[in-house]
Amino acid sequence: MFVKKNMKYISIIFVLIFVSCNNQPVSNATYYGDLIDDKNIFKISEAKKEITNSGKVRTKIQGEILATCAKKGCWMDLKVDNDTLMVRFKDYGFFVPKEGVEGKTAIISGEIFYDTLSVELLRHYAEDAGKSSEEINLIVEPEYTLAFTAHGVIIK
Repeated sequence: MFVKKNMKYISIIFVLIFVSCNNQPVSNATYYGDLIDDKNIFKISEAKKEITNSGKVRTKIQGEILATCAKKGCWMDLKVDNDTLMVRFKDYGFFVPKEGVEGKTAIISGEIFYDTLSVELLRHYAEDAGKSSEEINLIVEPEYTLAFTAHGVIIK
C-alpha cells in the first residue's frame, strides 16, 4: 500500500540517484569554469571539418598542455593530435594554473574556430609566456590559427 501511494516520489528518487551516479567527476582531476565531464570527446579532425561549414563549432576536445600564461593563467596552448590550439577562457571568467600543468592532459569544452591574431596580441602572449624582448621583436606578422574559447576545463 505504501509503495502504491508513493510511487511518484519513489520514481523521482530513483531518477535522481541514477542521474547523480551517472555524472561522477573524473578522479584526480581539477575543474575550471563550467563543470564538464570526460564523455563524448571529439577528434579535432571532426571539429575542423565542421568549422569550414559554420565558422564556430561547439565541441569537447582532449590534449596535452604545452604552456599556460605565466602571468595570470588566462590562456593555454594545447597539443591535440598534430595541431596546437590557443585556448582562451570564456569572458576571462576563470583561469588555469600559471605553472606546473605542462605535460598534463586537459579536456576542454567550448567553441573551436579559426582566428587571426594581430602582431600586438601575439607580442602580448609572448610577453606573458616570458619570452625575451629579442624574441618578441621578431613577431612582425599576424597569425591565422586554430583557436578555442573554453567554457570548462578538466586538468588530469
